[in-house]
Parts: sequence; C-alpha cells; structure tokens
Amino acid sequence: MAAPGMTKTAWKLQEIVAHASNVSALALGKSSGRLLATGGEDCRVNLWSVNKPNCIMSLTGHTSPVESVRFSTSEKLIVAGSQSGSIRVWNMEEAKIQRTLMGHKANVSSLDFHPYGEFVASGSLDTNIKLWDVRRKGCVFRYKGHTQAVRCLRFSPDGKWLASSSDDHTVKLWDLSAGKLMAEFTEHTGPVQIVEFHPNEYLLASASGDRTVRFWDLEKFQSVGCMDGEVSPFRSILFSSDGGCLFCGGRDTLRVYGWEPERCFDTVSVAWGKVFDLSICNNQLIGVSSAQTNVSSFVVDLHRVKMTGSGSQGTLPKETPISQPNPAISSLRRNYERPSTTCTNPKRVSPTSDDEEKESRAEIQNPEDYKEIFQPKNAISRTPPRNSEPFPAPPEDDSTIIKEIAPVPEAVTPVAIPKKNSEQLQRPPVAASTPSVCLDPPASPALPNNPPVISAARNEPIGLKVADFLPVVKGSSPTEIVDEEAVCQIRKGHETMCMVLTSRMRNLDTVRAVWSTGDIKTSMDSAVAVNDLSVVVDLLNIINLKGSLWKLDLCLTVLPQIDKLLQSKYESYVQTGCVSLKLLLQRFLPLITDTLSAPPSVGVDISREERLMKCKLCYKQLKSLYGLVKSRASQSGRYGSAFRELQLLMSGLE
Repeated sequence: MAAPGMTKTAWKLQEIVAHASNVSALALGKSSGRLLATGGEDCRVNLWSVNKPNCIMSLTGHTSPVESVRFSTSEKLIVAGSQSGSIRVWNMEEAKIQRTLMGHKANVSSLDFHPYGEFVASGSLDTNIKLWDVRRKGCVFRYKGHTQAVRCLRFSPDGKWLASSSDDHTVKLWDLSAGKLMAEFTEHTGPVQIVEFHPNEYLLASASGDRTVRFWDLEKFQSVGCMDGEVSPFRSILFSSDGGCLFCGGRDTLRVYGWEPERCFDTVSVAWGKVFDLSICNNQLIGVSSAQTNVSSFVVDLHRVKMTGSGSQGTLPKETPISQPNPAISSLRRNYERPSTTCTNPKRVSPTSDDEEKESRAEIQNPEDYKEIFQPKNAISRTPPRNSEPFPAPPEDDSTIIKEIAPVPEAVTPVAIPKKNSEQLQRPPVAASTPSVCLDPPASPALPNNPPVISAARNEPIGLKVADFLPVVKGSSPTEIVDEEAVCQIRKGHETMCMVLTSRMRNLDTVRAVWSTGDIKTSMDSAVAVNDLSVVVDLLNIINLKGSLWKLDLCLTVLPQIDKLLQSKYESYVQTGCVSLKLLLQRFLPLITDTLSAPPSVGVDISREERLMKCKLCYKQLKSLYGLVKSRASQSGRYGSAFRELQLLMSGLE
C-alpha cells in the first residue's frame, strides 16, 4: 500500500492469477491503456481488460515459453515471440491466428509493430533484428550489428526509423527505407534495457543497466542529457502524451524527468516492485508488474504529479492525442512529418491452414467483454475505448487491497511443429552493423500440407521503398502495384544470377573430373585453384562425412581455406570451417605435437624428415588460427559454443 496521504496519488488497482505457470512477458495497449497481454511459461498468451478479473481471450500455438508480447497501434493485432525463436501474430477482432514467422535461432526478446501497416520488427538473443511484412509473408530485412542480445525495438512515430538497444551497451538507429545504419550511441556502460521515441520531436530516450537515462538528439546524433545516480535500473519508460516529460518506472518508484537541462520533476512511491510496462489513460498512468503466476496493475493520478519545472501539478492536457504535437510545448528541434493520407484496409491475407488452426487458436474466454471491446457497433471505424471513466482511487483510510483471482484456462498440450529444412544456399551478407535483405520463396496458397509458416533463411533484395512504410493513399490500386513490383523483382538480377550459377557449375565439373580418379588431395588442390570458396565448401562437406579420407598432406591444403571460412560472413561457411577444424584437431593435433616434441633422430630418415616438415607447417598455421578462434570464443550467438569447443581442443598449442 502507498503511504498515508498518498492513496489518491498512486494505488494498486488489482491482482490476478494470469497463468498456470510463471508469467514471462507483459504488455499494455498504448492507444487505449486498458488492454493487457500476458505471456507465460505455459506457452500461452492471455488477453485481459485492465481492472476486470476475467481473461477475455487465450491464444495458443507456441510450444515454448512466451518471451515477448506487443499490441499493434490499433490494438487489432497482437504479436508474441517465444523461447524457441518463433513468432506468432493473432487477429483479435477475427479471433484467429494470422501468421507464424520462423527465422530466429534463439529467444525472441523484443517486438514492435510499425505504426502504418502490417510490419513487425523482432529482436533476439541471436543478436539479429528482423523486419517482417506479414502481407508479403516474409522477412524483408535482417539487421546485423549488435554483438549481444537485442533487448528493445521501437519504430519512430513517422514510421521511417527503427531504434534498437542491446546488452552490448549500444543503441542503434536504422533507416528502414534506405536499409542502413544511421547512428550508433555508445555512451552507456551497461546493457540498454529499453528505448522510446519522443511522440513529436526528433528525440530518443534510453534506459540502461548502468542506472542512467539518456536523451539523444536525432538531428545532431548526440547526447543532450543524462540522468544518473538511481538506486536500480529502470525497466520501463514512457513519454507523456504531449512529450513534455518522461515517466520512468523503477523498483517501487515512478520518476518524472525533463531534459535540456536534465532534471527530476517529481518522484512518486508506488508499490509495484519491478514494473514491466507503462501506459496512459484518462490522465492516469497505468503500470503492470508480475510475481510468479500473478500480475498486478497500479494507477498513478497524473493530476497530482509534477510534470514541469514550474512546480505546478497535473499539466498533462486531458486526452492529448499521442500522434499530434501540442502547440503549447515549445519545440527545440524538428518534429516528425506524419503523412496526411488515410490508411485503407490492408490487403487480405490467405486464411490459415487446418494444421495451423489446430496448433494455434484464439479461444474466447469471456464473450461479453470480448464483444464489447472487439466487436462494437461501429466496427468499421473502430478505435480502442478511450472515453471510459478513470479508474477510481480507494478511500484514503482503506488499508486493504482486494485481490481478484481469475480463472486460468486449462493448460494446452504442446503440439510439435514440423521442422523445415533450414539449410539453404545463402549469398554473402554485408559488413557488420549493416542490414542484409531477406527474401523467401513465393508463398503458395495455404493447403493442409503447406501451412503459412514464414521462414527467413535467405538474403535477396526485394527493393523496399519509403512508400512501403507509409499509409496507402485512397483511390490507389494496391493489387496492381504489388503485381507490378513482384514481376520487376523477379526479373531483377536474373541474368547475373544465371552467370554466377553457370560459372559455379563449370568449376564443380572441373573438380568432379579429378575426384573421379580417387585422389582426394589433388581434388582439393583443384578446388582451391579455381578460386571459388563455395566449391571448397561443397568438397569439405563431403570429406567431413568420412574421417578416414583425411591425411596430413590434405591438412596443409585445407588449413588456409579454413582460415577464410571462419572469417566468412556466411553462416554455412563458418559451420563447415568449424566442423573441418574440429576433425583435423581430433585426428592430427596429437601427431603434430608428438612429432615436434620428439628428440632428433640418429642418422638419415627421409620419411621422418618429411613428416616433421609437414607438422611444422601445420603447427604454424594452427597457431595463426588459434588467435582467431580465441577471439570468437567469447561471442554470443549460434557459433559461440562451437568456437569455445575449438579453443579447448587447441589449448595445447599454448
């Protein structure tokens, strides 16, 4: 409970049992402030109306704990990411699964919806950021640059930028239409938990594990303020509707900050523990937190909170639209230019298959609340409920908190999703901190044996433009434009690709002619001679299947190629290099070290001298490789463990 005299400023609204197991993700609807999504270790996503005890809808389909959830701007769609790396999008108005997105190799730790369309951004512990177009059914960009887990993603209010924060202590800003890194902020000294765009101005806020909150000017790309000295890091931040201040949720505390100059306007004690998300509704700040299976919601009356430096309270205008700047607030920098066009209904996607409907369902638990929220009479021009009364405060002398226990849906038996073959040929990705572009094969009509599961394993340009991230102008014919673009993209680069594949086929024929003689060493020499690393990879993938094919002579040829493979940007090349080096170390490292440490022989032994010379050359190449393996062993992601295993095998070289 809040302290006496503070009851009317901050109070606990309710506590519910949200899941049958621990709660692992929370998200509030930002438009209404009255919708709450919870994700749990029971692999479910449950939907609630704030201050009501019963679950409205339970969403099933994930077969591993839910790690992140996020509402779309209209609160019509909800997306959830799991521990296994899969992402699911549900349509809450139609009460059904809309898309399943596959492509991440680790936990999906962050999600966000684009403000003007069915784009979803996802960040993962695999350090990758992916941008998905649900209508086109594919991953349209993959952003590489972070070296550790991506913790938060946010689209800018005009929909043209994407901000990302990571455990690598950095905040990055990406230009979506240009497909490139715009800026990188490195002043934080701890993991950056969350980022948030100012609703109107070119300003970004970030909160870090180093217990600081920083403000970044997005015109000059520099820091314009830093609040430090907090007792604990902030888990959630939110700009006020007019952008005049920043609310920061810490342990049992709400702080209100300003910038230029940076200062704290107010501090409010709220017994919410670690607050996971914040939203604003009717001049009230809503905060949600969790403890094991329970979720608690709290209210802070913003009329009683100082939000300016003048000492006045409750300066937030009633129901100020988030998307419109407040002329009363003087702006020090440029404002976002939002398009004046009106969004038409998005292109209808094909229905899900029978298989996916069995695995992923939207089960309505409370029909009355569901109908009231998602199927109002004016469904065509639906907006989330905003005009309801503020949440009432308990009496000042009431020291009790009513705990409402909601019925939790019975646990669903996980359904195994059939795995697809993810080993596909890839083009070399671009340099670090730059985005690579992904394209999936054309989607075929949804059939029972072909569920609409979206994977992201290939890198091909699809030519996104600024218009892709803006609302569709009324009167346009999106179907014709999409078809035109599709044909154009199919034709683009076709001749170049044919030339590349023809050249590779010619090189493979050359190596195959030598391979038919049974001379493995000469076959590898010919693969190296054609100067095509993809041919070397193809040959190594065959040789790796049978360890008896490896000889000391072959090691001399392969080791320089392994050096190139381990430094390649191809994931498949790195994998082949790791497997080859592991086989080589297991079979030949003891021989090499024993030969080099043996005492000199008496007399002339030509074969021994030749073996000694080969071992010396191999040892020299392994020593140069050891530095590379050691530097990669500390990295996170898919191959960090593989490099650590190689480091252990090569420890004898020291």
